Amino acid sequence: MGLSQRAAVSRRSAAPRSGAPEAPSAAAATIGEATYLRLRDMILGAALPAGEALQEQKLADMLGVSRTPIREAITRLTSEGLVERTSGLTPVVRRLTANEFIEILHVRRLLEVEAAGRAAGTGGSEALRAIRARIERFRAGEVPTPAEHVAVDDALHATVANLAGSRVLAELIGDLRRKTKMFDMGHLPERFAPGVAEHLAIIDAILEREATRAQDAMRRHIDNVRSSVIDHLRRLF
Repeated sequence: MGLSQRAAVSRRSAAPRSGAPEAPSAAAATIGEATYLRLRDMILGAALPAGEALQEQKLADMLGVSRTPIREAITRLTSEGLVERTSGLTPVVRRLTANEFIEILHVRRLLEVEAAGRAAGTGGSEALRAIRARIERFRAGEVPTPAEHVAVDDALHATVANLAGSRVLAELIGDLRRKTKMFDMGHLPERFAPGVAEHLAIIDAILEREATRAQDAMRRHIDNVRSSVIDHLRRLF
């Protein structure tokens, strides 16, 4: 067989067989993963609230992708329990139940108590001191908007989780905190003053490198949040 004949055979061997599925390209895989992550974050961040219908074309136009990665992302989110199919088969953002909310708080308690103890080993950070100064202004009489209060609360818990020194631990805590926001329990004004005191107790224990005290303060804080939510639900029902 001549050189040209061998080259032709080699080209035929390398070509994909007719009808054989081709592996997705790296670009397609990247687009699919990015689309999934963006939709997940939109759900966990309440940009797509509970009960919202997920229309493929509308979401594709919003994210600048085709309907295929949207469809694949919805399938993944359905398997993870963030999306469900209604009787009409339209996918909608799933509403977190009260029991699921309490269960997530229980897991958060385990992880965030551990994070607080680890964070105390660092003695805190400038970011944590800045959060403390902001919370002190609340205690002195400054009244934040609900959005500002939530932002400070998020910043505190994220900072403590990051100080723990474990990326996995911080990501788990962040995901669970976002999931609890899917449960619409309304604003709990009676938690403002106690929450301020509890947050300062957590921060001060970390700044003073007292791990056990930091863990106790975090545990007490989450337990009190849980009790308030349960009391709120009892008043509603």
